[in-house]
Amino acid sequence: MNRKDQSSTDPQSAALTLDAQLCFALYSAQLAMNKVYRHYLADLGLTYPQYLVMLVLWEHDGLTVSALGQHLYLDSATLTPLLKRLQGLGLLQRDRAQADQRQVLISLTDAGRALRRQAQSVPQGVLCATGCTPDQIQGLKAQLEALRARLQMMPTGSSQESGQ
Repeated sequence: MNRKDQSSTDPQSAALTLDAQLCFALYSAQLAMNKVYRHYLADLGLTYPQYLVMLVLWEHDGLTVSALGQHLYLDSATLTPLLKRLQGLGLLQRDRAQADQRQVLISLTDAGRALRRQAQSVPQGVLCATGCTPDQIQGLKAQLEALRARLQMMPTGSSQESGQ
């Protein structure tokens, strides 16, 4: 019996196959999703992470870097290079808050606000690429948000500490 056959009959070994991993299903789906977004965002001149930043700012202009990070689940060290690139593209500006010079406010420029009109077709294009109905997308999105919430409640520590 070769190793592949052995892992398919042994439940412990089967749990350690790539195809058995939820994380890999999520990861590979995200890679495919990024490819679809890359196609639709090319005309906007945005990367997928830049698009996410713009989505938040189109909804909530004038956020601090930390508030923007909370929306995107990103820290300021990850956001800062993204924001600098978007500022270089003339889509946003970064200014120190008058009340607290430690805070940086992120605001859209006129060009950043105008880009929203160009981006209107992106969600519909992505929906078509999925082959799902809007109701299916909403259900999947709700399941993923619930999963994220449960995972965020997990204690951070070694697997031995958590009894695994």
